[in-house]
Formats: sequence, structure tokens, C-alpha cells
Amino acid sequence: MSEPSSPGESQCGAPRFFVGCAEDESEGLDDYASMRTDMELYEDDLEDDSVRTPPERQIVVGICCMMKKSKSKPMTQILERLCKFEYITVVIFPEDVILNEPVEKWPLCDCLISFHSKGFPLDKAVSYAKLRNPLLINDLNMQYYIQDRREVYRILQEEGIDLPRYAVLNRDPDKPDECNLVEGEDQVEVNGEVFLKPFVEKPVSAEDHNVYIYYPTSAGGGSQRLFRKIGSRSSVYSPESSVRKTGSYIYEEFMPTDGTDVKVYTVGPDYAHAEARKSPALDGKVERDSEGKEIRYPVMLTAMEKLVARKVCLAFKQTVCGFDLLRANGHSYVCDVNGFSFVKNSMKYYDDCAKILGNIVMRELAPQFQIPWSIPTEAEDIPIVPTTSGTMMELLCVIAVIRHGDRTPKQKMKMEVRNPMFFELFEKYGGYKTGKLKLKKPKQLQEVLDITRTLLADIGQHTDCEIEEKKSKLEQLKTVLEMYGHFSGINRKVQLTYLPHGQPKTSSEEEDTRKEGPSILLVLKWGGELTPAGRVQAEELGRAFRCMYPGGQGDYAGFPGCGLLRLHSTYRHDLKIYASDEGRVQMTAAAFAKGLLALEGELTPILVQMVKSANMNGLLDNDIESLSGCQQRVKARLHEIMQKDEIFTEEDFDRLAPTCSSSLLNSMKAVENPVSTCDQVYTLVQSLTSQIRTRLEDPKSADLQLYHSETLEMMLQRWSKLERDFRMKSGRYDISKIPDIYDCVKYDVQHNGSLGLEDTLELFKLSRALANIVIPQEYGINKVEKLDIAYAYCLPLVKKIQLDLQRTHEDESVNKLHPLYSRGVLSPGRHVRTRLYFTSESHVHSLLSIFRYGGLLDEEKDQQWKRAMDYLSAVTELNYMTQIVIMLYEDNNKDPSSEERFHVELHFSPGVKVSEEESAPMGFGFRPASAENDQKQTDPGSLENLVRDEPDRALPLSEAISTQRKSPLIRNRKTGSMEVLSESSSSKGGSYRLFPSCSRQSPEMKQSGLGSQCAGLFSTTVLGGSSSAPNLQDYARTHSKKFSSGSLTYKDGIQKRLKQKHGKNVDFVNSKLNI
Repeated sequence: MSEPSSPGESQCGAPRFFVGCAEDESEGLDDYASMRTDMELYEDDLEDDSVRTPPERQIVVGICCMMKKSKSKPMTQILERLCKFEYITVVIFPEDVILNEPVEKWPLCDCLISFHSKGFPLDKAVSYAKLRNPLLINDLNMQYYIQDRREVYRILQEEGIDLPRYAVLNRDPDKPDECNLVEGEDQVEVNGEVFLKPFVEKPVSAEDHNVYIYYPTSAGGGSQRLFRKIGSRSSVYSPESSVRKTGSYIYEEFMPTDGTDVKVYTVGPDYAHAEARKSPALDGKVERDSEGKEIRYPVMLTAMEKLVARKVCLAFKQTVCGFDLLRANGHSYVCDVNGFSFVKNSMKYYDDCAKILGNIVMRELAPQFQIPWSIPTEAEDIPIVPTTSGTMMELLCVIAVIRHGDRTPKQKMKMEVRNPMFFELFEKYGGYKTGKLKLKKPKQLQEVLDITRTLLADIGQHTDCEIEEKKSKLEQLKTVLEMYGHFSGINRKVQLTYLPHGQPKTSSEEEDTRKEGPSILLVLKWGGELTPAGRVQAEELGRAFRCMYPGGQGDYAGFPGCGLLRLHSTYRHDLKIYASDEGRVQMTAAAFAKGLLALEGELTPILVQMVKSANMNGLLDNDIESLSGCQQRVKARLHEIMQKDEIFTEEDFDRLAPTCSSSLLNSMKAVENPVSTCDQVYTLVQSLTSQIRTRLEDPKSADLQLYHSETLEMMLQRWSKLERDFRMKSGRYDISKIPDIYDCVKYDVQHNGSLGLEDTLELFKLSRALANIVIPQEYGINKVEKLDIAYAYCLPLVKKIQLDLQRTHEDESVNKLHPLYSRGVLSPGRHVRTRLYFTSESHVHSLLSIFRYGGLLDEEKDQQWKRAMDYLSAVTELNYMTQIVIMLYEDNNKDPSSEERFHVELHFSPGVKVSEEESAPMGFGFRPASAENDQKQTDPGSLENLVRDEPDRALPLSEAISTQRKSPLIRNRKTGSMEVLSESSSSKGGSYRLFPSCSRQSPEMKQSGLGSQCAGLFSTTVLGGSSSAPNLQDYARTHSKKFSSGSLTYKDGIQKRLKQKHGKNVDFVNSKLNI
């Protein structure tokens, strides 16, 4: 420790502790023996040197608390430092004296530090203070209020401190008006105040730590039960969704905090230390260090939060005080005040706390003791937050648009309904306002089921009754709604659309039977749930995604991605996760977050706290039922071309593939005759349904369980429906069913291969060839149509991405790490904004269309961009977990107006591999020297070395295996990659961005057998560090060239440059690797 700077601090380094009892009472206090007091040292010296004079009149500081608290490490550390003050002596009240002796026999003191904890007699401490009248560091009477959460919230409210919206439920017979509770399915009403789930339920006693968080049924329901830390857990998930019926509680709005809480510790009104910790509500696992202490990270408080800390300290009259802050929606809310509490394991805090407490004691008591003392003045020496040294550019922003993970086949059934009960239901939930209604909540689905059961019962009783709903479809509606034995908005939904003149006729035969008058089109959707394999995919990609951040190759608590985890925990990582309203998309986002941030436990708590999906104004959602006019015309033309019963002609190639996409041309060549191929597909589907029926008749298959709890009956239902719908009555094929057939057979090949059904691989191959034509062309056949449809789908998303990029370096109100507490933390000044958008296939297709055809760069003039576009052209399918990632960098050494100041990278991966036999498009790589001469030179860090199809020579096989066990992300060989490196706009000093890649296969997949058809689950570009890869920086600098750019212009909606304000430095990196 540095020498005391205050004139009042002692020059002898010995701590001065007294145990406040007589010598004959000291039995059992051996634990204090190690604390040699100043008086003992003085007596020892007196025997040797009688010249010494006794110390001056001392100010006695009494410590009155339970022994567990007075002997704790933080208290010991602080008291040792407090004794450095020359005129201060510390006396610790023995616990036995506190509990069993009258206050008159308690030790004397001039200043009292006393606080309540379990078992502490606060009443006696209050009596002692009245008897002796010492200076109180923490007011004792206010500690009664701190034990009651109702009083805490009342005081906070009176002080004008923001806190969550709340209501108190007092189950007190004397106050019946304060005990009005009405519990609904997804809400609770407390004394007239309504709280929608998720909400928080806190016992009124602050000593009771059993706080519950209740989740909405749309997120899976249940509750997270928080409690005082036991071992490594601080909460547990429970399926119970009903609130507690005994006891008094505070109900408050749940505040989404992105998974972290802030603990604030004041020492007087002008000092506050803040730490971040993982929220106990997230997964309940407590992160602990090597000493078993909960891992926390210091953060800087904003000016407003410092004002809140001052108010809390003064309002509760607690000099040493801890309280909890929730940072949500751009504001900070106080949700708990804990009273006396210290920071653990922070030497800087111990120094500060002892110095402040010593100064308070000396300031208040030195004059009356006639002790010469003056307040030391120290300027706050807080340096500017430094940028990370040794890197060429600072990572500012990461934006990713990601498709959901593996799902069960989506299924849909349409029927026209006219029964009055359906119209009443439509009106009840406000359907007439927009003419459309989406029913997902369990209560709503139950009403639809009740109506269906009633209609089926009427049909059974009166065979001649005029019920216009078709019996078979009603039965299917009933069967689907009764699946799983419970309702969840993640599993099923019903859409109702009002048809004022009924449904238009689809054939001349129906004209006579069609009824006049209004009707409702009922569309039932089910399936499409995220599978266990999908969860693994998302979680694994989340883990791999960490490595895109600085320090990503580090090892943190046994996990890779040290850089990101510490960025996030210290509030230097501004993370927001968005998802569309589809259950599979939301669960993918939650699983990804789980892997990204090394969380544990159920997905529901993560989904509720970290994934935003409400009120996004169409940012990630799209209503497939209301297609744009352009898309309807495209589908009609596509249907017409695919109905030709002849081999594709040159004219067909021109009509169907005007963009000359290599994957589309190859698929058309494989199909040759679309009708003939459809005939083969239809025959194979018939064969498949026949085989399943045969299996059903076999007694051995009676209880056969397929993947994800599917039964043979359910499998037969989905294939029979496709068989009926694919071939229409006219004999022509419904081309829109091709994606559904491919979807189903891909699912069964991957997950139900053990059934051994014949010809499934042939069906997979043929349907895939057709799907590779139909699916991408549904989003536009020529460039104009592709942009028109892309504009309709994702204009809001493109605008949001542009704002994300622009705000990165304009936002000065971000929370950054306090530099004084940054020892041992990598890159303390770093602040990274991450925005993750999880959505469906349509948005990914549309966003790629904008990048490809929106005029971002000119393929003819830019070789790099052309190779990137060639790679995209070779990609046949945007499979599950497809990613488009935008990374923004800044070089703080460049002039702010220079185009070299900012640098943008585009990364792309087409998602999971469907099978081992799949041939991923092979990238060409890019060596800058090759543009200048044809001679291939060998460079140890060139792209050629990275894409060479051979094992990494850095590790022998045995060593590689052992390394993988230690850290699951090791660099392996890279398959099918193409990387287009950026070139600076300056011929000198430019930089290429190239990163080594990593390969991983999940141990969970190996155990579950998912590796058979889904080995190498997905692809991503994994980045290692914040600067260019080793051995490539110098090489890149010497070969930089001028980089041309264009503008992303399209119609009047997307007339903006993605690179606006960030210069012309753009990379497109596309990489296909196994993970």
C-alpha cells in the first residue's frame, strides 16, 4: 500500500484493533488473536524503551455487528486500512456481548458502525446509541424501514427516484381494501393495477429472498424462482404459473435488462462503486472465481446514476449502503436497497472506503478532541478511456441477420367458415378493425376448439343439419388443436380473414355450390417448431460467434470467447437481440443467446429477458397471406413456366434465369422436364404414404416413436395431405407445394432415417432440384422484381441496420468500464454495439437481393465484388442458420474525415449442411498479387495457404485431439471458402481483413446421432482477434489497390448507401466451414 497521504493517517503500519471486552472474558476469541493492537505493540516497546510516550487521545470507532460480518474479508481489509489513521482506534464488539449483555456493559466508543443482519438485535443497538450518543455512520432507526420492501419503495418514490411500476398486495385482515387480487392467464390485477406477464412477485419482507418472476404462456409459461445463493445457484425454473396465495407481496413490472444487474455501493453521498453481475433471473447459475466468490465486473455510472446513488445514501441515512440498479429501455431503476454492504475483492475499493470513512470520522470528531487535522484534498485523476493498442482498427459494431434453426415441417390447413360462432369470435377480438385476426393465446385457441367440438357434436346428432363447415376439415382442426395436451402460442396459431363476398370460386364446378354472403377464411398453422437439433445449431453458432470479437480466441471459464464475455459483463458490450413473432425464431434467438453468453438452464427465461419481439412495426415479420402484387405476378409466371411438359428450352432459361445464377442454371439442367420430374415426385410421394400405411398395420410399429415425439399417424397425415394437394383435380401440379415436399423429405431424411423407407433419398434429390428453382425465384425472377419484392419485405430492416451503423460512433451515453478498475481486464476502453436480428427465410433472401442487385458495387469494375457475387450465385439454398453479418471498424489514428477512418465487412454463410454428400460451392480465394501477375508465389500467410485442402500442419493429429477437448474451438482445415478482402481507397497504408477460421462439431450432436445426416451443422466465418491475421498485415499493405464503390440505389425507398459516413472500405467475406 502507498504511504498515507493524509496528515491524520498513522505512520506506523500496525493495525490497531481492540476486542471490546475484559481480559477474563476473552476466552473463545482466539480468532482475533492475530490482530495485534497498537496498545499491545506500545506495551512491548515500553519494556525495551522507557523513553517512549503513550499515544495521544484516540477516537474509538466501535464495530457492532454479528461476528460473521465483523470477521469477513472486506471488513478486515477496511479496518486494517482505517487503523492507518494516527488518531483512530477500532474496537470490535464481541458477538456474545451483543447478544447476551445489557447495553450498559457494551464497550464505549465515539463513533459506531452498526448494521442489521440475521440474528442481530437491532433494538439493543438503538438503545445503546441513545445511551452513549456516538457518531452513527449508518442510522439505526432507518434500518427498520430497509427490512420492509414497502417502506423502501415508499421512500424511493418520495425522493423522486425511478423504480419499476408496482402495486402492494397486503393480506392483512385489518386492511381488506389492500387485498384485491384477480389472477388471469397472462396477467394479474392488484388493487386495480394490471400487470401483464412477465411480472415480478416480491415478498414484502426484505429478509425473504424468494422472489418469483412469472412468464407469459406465449413464451412457454412457468416461473423463475429466485433465492439467496446456495452453492452455485441463485434461481431455478418452475413450470408453476400461478401466483402465491398466502403472504403479502409487491407486484412489479418486469424490466428487461439484457441479462445483467448492477450492484451499487456508496461510501457517503459522493462516492459510489458499481459492479455488474449476471442476473439471477437469467439461468440461476452463479459465476464464481477461484476463491468461490461471485464474479462481478466494475462499471462506470452515468451522471444520472451517480445522482441516484447520492439520493439513496441520504434518504436512508446510510453512509455505507448497497442498492440494485436495473438498466432497461435507456433508463435506470432502483429495485432494492440492501443497507450496509461492502464490495468484495477490490483493493481499490478497500483503499477508498477506509480513506472516506476515516475522513468522515476525523472531520466530525477531531475538533471536539482538539486533534489537529485538516481535510486532505485529492483531485480525481481519471484518465480518458484509452483505445486498445496494437490493433489497426477498433471493432465498433456487429450486425447479424440470421435465419432460424432446424424445425419440424410447417403445415397449414384452410377452410371457409360461415357459422355465427366464428363471426362472434372474430368480433370479440377486434377482427373487423383490420379484417384480419391472429389467434395464438391458449384462451383463444381453446375457444376455437370449443366451437369445433360443438359443430362436430351437432353433425353427429343431426345428419341433415345445415352446418356448412366440412366435417373432415373440422375433424382435422380438432385433432391439431388437441395435440400435445396443452396450448402454447409457440406451437400453433389460427388466422381468420373476413371475406365480405365469400371465397372466390376456384373452378366452374364450384360455382353452383358456392354460397352467397360474407364468410371467414380460417387458416390453421401448426408444426414449424424448433427441434432439439435446431437448438443445438443455434447454441453452437452462438458459441462460435463469440470468436468474432476481440480476444475471441481466449479461454474464459473453460469456454472460448473471453473477449466477448468480458465485454458484455462490464457493460462495454451494447447487445440487443430481436426476433420475429414466430416461436421457432424466438427460441432460436434464445438458444443463440445462451451459447453466445455462456448461459445455462431453460430457454424461456432467456427469451423473456433478452429477446425483443413486440411492437417492431414489421421489422422482422411478414404476412404471407397478403403477398405484394409483384410477388403474385411472379408466382403466376413461375407456375406457368413449370407446367410445360417438355425439356427446358433456351427461351425457358432466359425467362426463368435472366440473372444467370449458376445454381439456378444447374438445377434447371438437372430437372430438364419440370412436369416429368413432378410426375416422378408424385409417384414417390404415393409410394411413401403406402409404405407408412403398411408400417401402421404392423403390430410391431404400434408404439413406434419418431423424432421429436411424432407418431406414424402424424407422419402419414402430413404426407397424405401433400399427396392430395400436390396434384390438383385438373391433373396439373400445384408448384407452391414443392417447397413443402422438400421440407418434409429433408426432415425425414435427417431425423427419421432409421425407418428405412425406400426411395426417400431419390425423392429428396428430385424435390430439392425443383425447390432450388422455385424457392429463390418466388422472390423475383429478374433483378427489378427481386428488388421490388425485397423492398416490400425488408425496407424497415435495412433502415434499422443503417441507423445501427450510424449511431455507433455518435452515441456518447454508452456505459464504459471505469479505467481505475480495469486492471486484469482486456481492452478496458472497448465498446462494441451488437444487433442480432433473427427472422425467417424471406427476409434473408430479400436482404441478399438488396446486396446483390442494389448497386452497392459494380461487378464489372471490381474483381473482389465479382468473386463474392459468383460465390453467392453458386449457393443453392439458404438453409437453417444462414447468416449475413456486417462488421464496422474504426481506425482512431486516421483523420475523422478520411475515407480510411472506417472499414466495413460483409460476411455470409449459407447455413447448415443438409448431408455429408452435399457439395458446398468452392470459393476461389483472392490473392492481391494475382491481379498483377499470373505467377503464384508462396507466402506463409496468404489466402492460398488457408484454403489449401489439407490438415493444419501446426498440430499433429494427437495434439489436435487433446486441444479440442480443452477448448472446443480449434482451427481446422477450411472447406469451400471464398473471401473477398477489402482494399483501402489509398494506395499506401491500406489494410486487408482476413481471419483464420475454426472448425467444431458439438459433442451433443455426436451423442445424439445428429451427425449422420447433419454433420457439420452450419457454416460461419470465425474471426480470431481484432486485427488482421498473423503474417498477413504486411503482405496486405504492400498489395493494396484503389477500391471502387457504387451506391445502393433502388426506386425511391432504398436510395441510401450502406457505407454512408463510414467511407468506401467494404469487404464481402463468404465462408463455408464445418462447425
